[in-house]
Amino acid sequence: MKMLTCKDASHLISERLERPLGFQERWGLRMHLWICVSCRQFVRQLTLMRLALRKLGERAKADAAGAELSPEARERIRKALAERGGHENEHEH
Repeated sequence: MKMLTCKDASHLISERLERPLGFQERWGLRMHLWICVSCRQFVRQLTLMRLALRKLGERAKADAAGAELSPEARERIRKALAERGGHENEHEH
């Protein structure tokens, strides 16, 4: 079995996020990670990025869920739009 290059390993590290790796791919990657500090660091960085993005997405969903307008705010907007609409009609006559 040919030893993976860092380029090959980084490709497989990313690929395994999208699909299950085959036996030879997993074994080759495992062997490469065993000897390569840089690629192990890449795995840690990628894992940290995924976790941070997942948390950011969860926070954005929570913020969006709580972003509904109060009934009072809706009424103020409705009144402001109605007043604005009334003024525009005055200019047309």
